[in-house]
Amino acid sequence: MIGAIDNPSNAIEWTLAEMLNQPEIMAKAVEELDKVVGKDRLVQEHDIPKLNFIKACAREAFRLHPLSPFNIPHLSVSDTTVAGYFIPKGSRVLLSRIALGRNPKSWDEPLKYKPERHLNSDGSEVVLTEPELRFISFSAGRRGCPGVALGTSMTVMLFARLLHGFSWSLPPDQDKVDLNIAGDQLFLAKPLVALAKPRLPEKLYSVK
Repeated sequence: MIGAIDNPSNAIEWTLAEMLNQPEIMAKAVEELDKVVGKDRLVQEHDIPKLNFIKACAREAFRLHPLSPFNIPHLSVSDTTVAGYFIPKGSRVLLSRIALGRNPKSWDEPLKYKPERHLNSDGSEVVLTEPELRFISFSAGRRGCPGVALGTSMTVMLFARLLHGFSWSLPPDQDKVDLNIAGDQLFLAKPLVALAKPRLPEKLYSVK
C-alpha cells in the first residue's frame, strides 16, 4: 500500500507545491504535454516514454521529498567494507533517503527543485529509478522493487493528467506554498490548497 499509493501521491503533491512556487517549471511541463499529447485527448500510457520533462519533475520530487526518512532495513550477510567503513556481518543497514537526495557531493544546489538536472544530454528517455543510489525511488539491486513499471506508470499518469487536464494556481490570498514539513513526518506541514481550472474540451471530462 505504501509503495503503490503513498509514494506516487506524496511525490505528486510535493511536485505541485514546488511548481506553484515556480510557475515557469509548470509552464514547461504543460508545454511538453500539449506538444506530445495535444488537447483533443487524455494522456495515455503509450505517451510516457515521450514525457521526459514530466518524468524529470517526478524524479526531482523523489530526490528532494522522499516518502520516508530511511529505506527498509537490510541485513549484512557477511563482513564488508563500504566507502572505508567496516560493516560486520549481522548489521542492520539503513540508508538515509534525505541525506542521499540532498548530498551536495552528488547534486548541485541540492535544496533547490530543479527537474532539468535529470534530463539526459543525449535526449534519451528519463526513468524514475536511480541505480547509482544518489537518491532512492524504487530501491535498487537484487532486492529492488518488483513493481517499478507499475509504480512509474501510476506516478507519471496521475501527475501528467493533473497537469494536462487543469490549470493550477494559488488562492488569491496566498503568494507562496509553505514547504515546511510536519515534524518527523516528511509531509507538508500545511495541507496543499490550490485552484484547478479545466483546460481541455468539455467532452474529455464526461463520465459515461
